Amino acid sequence: MRRLAFTVLALIVFSSVHPARAADAPAIRAVIEAQLKAFRSDDGAAAFAKASPGIQAMFGTPENFMAMVRQGYPQVYRPRAVEFADIVTERGRPVQRVRIVGPDGKVVMAHYPMQRQPDGSWRIDGCYLEELPEVAV
Repeated sequence: MRRLAFTVLALIVFSSVHPARAADAPAIRAVIEAQLKAFRSDDGAAAFAKASPGIQAMFGTPENFMAMVRQGYPQVYRPRAVEFADIVTERGRPVQRVRIVGPDGKVVMAHYPMQRQPDGSWRIDGCYLEELPEVAV
């Protein structure tokens, strides 16, 4: 009986978490797509606006933010191809995974931790890249 109660509880928790994540997926994707579009057009203010308050505080200005992205994230700054993958949970928060072909043809998985704002909107709270074991395109 105890095992059945645990299973039922786990199903309730599981089913209550995933519909919310699925419902948020379009809004999360839209924020990342808007930032990628801003990078492509060198619109630092628009790209910076999609970053979380913590990221904005860290870099201070759109110019500083863009300089960091240009130097450290060329795949994100000038992707040749972008393919949205799944949203996973890392450290209790949603992380959108995005497969990106960089300007050099190498494929990476970009992990975008997302942060919900008090008004319900989403902002990007960082990005880290994982090299994928694929042949350059």
